[in-house]
Parts: sequence; structure tokens; C-alpha cells
Amino acid sequence: MQLGAFSVSLTVKDIHASIAFYEKLGFKPYGDMPIENWAILKNGPHIIGLFQGMFDKNILTFNPGWDQDAQEINPFTDVRELQKLLKAQGIGLTTEADETTTGPASITLIDPDGNPILIDQHR
Repeated sequence: MQLGAFSVSLTVKDIHASIAFYEKLGFKPYGDMPIENWAILKNGPHIIGLFQGMFDKNILTFNPGWDQDAQEINPFTDVRELQKLLKAQGIGLTTEADETTTGPASITLIDPDGNPILIDQHR
């Protein structure tokens, strides 16, 4: 099962204070994205998403079809196929992708300890 690029999405109280903190750990803003209520930071292959006021808990995030540099990988396992595989293994989903569509879509699930997992396909 190929889940794609991995990152941690952190809910933060102050986006600018969090960016300053993680920059001291060697993270740098990824690309030329504007900083609004969110920012993506990278240190080597490690990716952290910082999100202010967007969700309640930290989230483990996977991006099918992307590598750690947000470059397309082929072949890749479409999120709708991942959804079928997970459901076949008895894993309950909290949100599902419409299996009649193609392209960008996402699914969410919760691990046994209550940690949210987002599988978010952008292509």
C-alpha cells in the first residue's frame, strides 16, 4: 500500500511564533507560499504543516501521488483504491472519497489511540 509523502499537520495557537520556533530547529518555509493561517515547513525530507484555527487535533497526513518534495510519482495508488483496501481490512473511515470520481480526493480515519489520519490526494 503506497500512501505517498508523509507529514505531520500541527494545530498551533500562533502561526508566527510556531514558524519562528521551527526555523530555529532548521525548518524553512516550503516554496513561495503566503503565510496566512497555515504554513508548510521543511527540513531535509521532514515536512511539518502548521495550521492556526483550522482543526482541533494534530493530524498524520499522507499525500498519494507525491514524494517528499511534492513531485509527482508514478505509478501511485489512488486514494479511492486505498479506501477500498482499508475498508476490506475492516478499517472504518470517518470520511470517504466518492468512488465514482477521479483526481483530487481525501479520506480520513482514526487510529486506535484517537489520532486522526488524513490521506489527501492532490492530483
